[in-house]
Order: sequence, then C-alpha cells, then structure tokens
Amino acid sequence: MCNDVVSITKKLVSIPSVTPKDLGCQDFLIQRLSSCGFKIEILNFNNTKNFLASKGEGRSLLFLGHTDVVDPGCLEEWETNPFSPKIRNNYLYGRGTSDMKGAIAAMLGATEGFILKNPKHVGRLLWLITSDEEGEGTDGIRKVSNILKERNEKVDFCLVGEPTSEKKLGDCIKNGRRGSLNAELKIYGTQGHIAYPFLADNPIHKSLKFLKELSRYVWDLGNNFFLPTQIQIYKVFTQNPCRNMIPKILEVEFNFRFSPLRTIKELKNIVYFLLKKNNLKYSIHWQLYADSFFSRSIQLKTLLSQCINQITNFRPVIKTSGGTSDGRFLIDISDEIIEFGLKNNTIHKVNECVNILDLKNLEKIYTSLLEKIFL
Repeated sequence: MCNDVVSITKKLVSIPSVTPKDLGCQDFLIQRLSSCGFKIEILNFNNTKNFLASKGEGRSLLFLGHTDVVDPGCLEEWETNPFSPKIRNNYLYGRGTSDMKGAIAAMLGATEGFILKNPKHVGRLLWLITSDEEGEGTDGIRKVSNILKERNEKVDFCLVGEPTSEKKLGDCIKNGRRGSLNAELKIYGTQGHIAYPFLADNPIHKSLKFLKELSRYVWDLGNNFFLPTQIQIYKVFTQNPCRNMIPKILEVEFNFRFSPLRTIKELKNIVYFLLKKNNLKYSIHWQLYADSFFSRSIQLKTLLSQCINQITNFRPVIKTSGGTSDGRFLIDISDEIIEFGLKNNTIHKVNECVNILDLKNLEKIYTSLLEKIFL
C-alpha cells in the first residue's frame, strides 16, 4: 500500500505511461479516490483516458493534472531506468517525477489526509485527469471541457499541478500562459540552372529581406503579466536535388508565442502584410496549438501564496512564461486558475528528478490550501 507521497510517486512513475497511454495510472488514482467517497465519471475518447472525480457540495476546488509523460529518449543516457524510480542523494529519479506525477502524488496525499481528518468538511473537491497533455491533447481536457461547458459546470478555483517552480519550490506560480501559433510557409520562385540566374527566380534571395523583417518585427511590448509576443524561425529549407540548381520553392517554418495583447487574426495579418510588401508569391498553412489565456485569480492567488509562505517562508512571483498547459481549456469553467507544482529544471530531460523534501512540502502546501478553502 502506497501511503506516503514518495511511495505514491514511485508507484506512478513505475508505469511507463508515455502519451497518450495511461497503462493503469488512472485506475490506481480512481481506486484511491473512490475509497475516499469520490464519485467517478470516466470520459475516455479514442486512445485517451480521462476521468472526473467529485465529492461534496458548495464552494469548489478542482485539481487538474495529467498522467502521461514524454518519451524518455535514449535510455543509455539515463543513469537509472526512467521507469524504475530510484532515490539517490535525496532525489527521486524517473520520467514524470516532476512533470507531473510527483504533483499528482502530492494532490492525492493531501486529498486523502484532509478527508481523513475532516470527513464532514463543507465544500466540493474535484479531480480532472487526462492521459494526453504532452501530446496533441485532442481527446483530453479540450474535449472534456466542452462536455462540462454543455452542462454549465462552474468551479470556483482550479489548481493545475504543472511544474512551475524555478530555483526553489514555490518561487513561481502562473495565472496564465502565452499562446502557440505555428506557420508552414512556402515562397515560390522559378527553378533554373545556377550558372544562369537571370533565367530563374531564386526564392531564397527574394525572401532574405522578408525573413529579416519578420524576425525583427515588434509585435507588442508585453505588460505586467506577459512577455512581449515572440517569433522564432526554426526551419528554412529547400527540396533541392542537386548543387547546380536554383530551387523553385523555399520552405520556412516559424512559431509565435503570443500574449492576449495580440489576436491570432492580427498576427496573421501582419505576416500577410510583410509578404505583400516584399512582393512574394506564397502559400501558408497555419496551426494553432494553443490560445493564450489569463486568469486574474485574486482569491486563489492570495490563498495559495499564503500557503506557500507558510511552508517555505517566502512568497511566489506571478508569471505567465513557459509552454502551454491544459489550464487554457477551463477558462470558461473557472474564473480563478493557478498553476503551481514542482521545480521545472529537469522536466523532459534525461535523468528527470525531484527533491524528496520538495515532494513532501508540496503535499503540505496542497493540504494547507484545502484547509483554507474548506475549513
């Protein structure tokens, strides 16, 4: 029986639940939550497993998380087996220890301990867990949130257990995230012999000014909560079969990380303007990976900051940096969304690990939050 946060983490990490596979993580959680009196609703779609657990009525807090992990990569580079968790020098090693099975273990320990001590508490505690946060997420929280919206479900507070801490546990919490917009651009010229450039039209040469303008454009200046919108060109290539040929097509791929200060339409229109300005013939395919979101989250931010200060003796900084998270799908369900979890310095890396003391303190912080909300 896994009765402490370290044992629960080891149990979850030992299950190789690479996106979108779950392989029993959620069965374990469901069994434990059912034993605490939670009502369980299975919401699986295709290869993705999801469940919603709820207990009680009244003021509500939702724990949001995911049981899937990224692929461990080259196993030979790991000092330990990524799915055979080991403790070394007070650190627990294994894929998912920080992102985010350690946080789920802390949530479970806090939930079980709180209910055991306060069986007659007033309020509603919920869990929402998916097995596809690290992947496309098509059948995960995105789809479940649509069901909840159709039911007019509302939650007072939502805590996402993503690893937000940077140098110390609790030094950073997040109340929003930038969006992610990808573009696959093709710029067309005329193919020809490289010795006779006047008989061809080189799309690479034609695009240099445009690419410079694109990379240096000031999209916005950011604000107190968000960094300025940023663009990164991450691939420039041609399908040129030989060295003595001017290619017909230059392919460019780039990504926006954008704040709510810019709409998706505005970003696209600026790109179109720059393309037209440089007289480029092109085609472009856009893919929105995630929209930006922001939650002012006054009450939850205050309560959680108090809990963190109580355990760590310092107050967290509020940020919106980093990648995307499933919190964006619940913005219509909860007015107060905060992300807070373990340190993120080893996530998605070889030898991912978590400090044992951080695990235990995270459970204490989550427990303190439950007490502040429900007692």
